[in-house]
Order: sequence, then C-alpha cells, then structure tokens
Amino acid sequence: MKLHELRPNAGGGSKKTKRLGRGTASGQGKTSGRGQKGQNSRSGGGVRPGFEGGQMPLYRRLPKRGFKNVFAKEYAIVNIDELNERFEDGMEVTPVTLIEAGVIKKVLDGVKVLGNGELNKKLTVKATKFSKTAVEKIEANGGKVEVI
Repeated sequence: MKLHELRPNAGGGSKKTKRLGRGTASGQGKTSGRGQKGQNSRSGGGVRPGFEGGQMPLYRRLPKRGFKNVFAKEYAIVNIDELNERFEDGMEVTPVTLIEAGVIKKVLDGVKVLGNGELNKKLTVKATKFSKTAVEKIEANGGKVEVI
C-alpha cells in the first residue's frame, strides 16, 4: 500500500468541509454562523490563547517554581562501555569521531566522559571533562586522557 492509495473506510473517515458564506439559502450565508455582532463576528476577531476575558489568567495565578541557571553548561555524556563497543584498540577518540560513530548527536558545551562500564582497549581520549573513575579506567589499560 502506498500513500496515494489510502482511502477512508466506506461510510466514514472523511467529511466535506462546511462551505460558509454561499448565499442565504445555504443556511450558512451572510453571517456564516458567527452571529450578528461582537468581537467574534468581525474579521480578525477573537482573543489570544490563554486570555480569560480580563480575569487573571491561569498561567499567572499559579505559583512559579524552580530556578533555571542561564549560565549552566550542558555536556554531551559518553560512558566508557560505549567507547569499548565502538572503537578499535589504539584509536584516538575526539568529539568529531564520537559524532561520526553515532555515540553522540551533537557537541553542546563539550563532551564529558563518565566511568560506567568496563574498558578493555588502549584508547587516547580527548574530551572537555572526565570523571575520576573514567580517568582511572582509561589509564589502567595504558590509554591517555587529554582535556581539550
């Protein structure tokens, strides 16, 4: 089945749109179901989303919670076991090679390497930050850690 072959079930699935403003005999002519007067009868009429007629809107009545640090750094996180799976012995691991290997999607404010899992290969890892356990595991296999 292809997209152009799709059809609704017999007796349901699609309904013709209401054709407004096509003469008085149609039952939806002249005012087109909008009524006589008022804000919603006018073109461009109506209120914005969240407007409650001048009453204090819900989003302003509710208490605000929490704090968002605008200076916070967001790191792309990589675990040791992912390096073990994706890279060969003796390779150099950089943010570029991590993206190419599909380990991370994008480098945000840098790459942080964490020590979850086991590492059996000698790798030279270049990243922005490392956890203590990650450094220990990389160096235990004869690899190098470089902060960039």
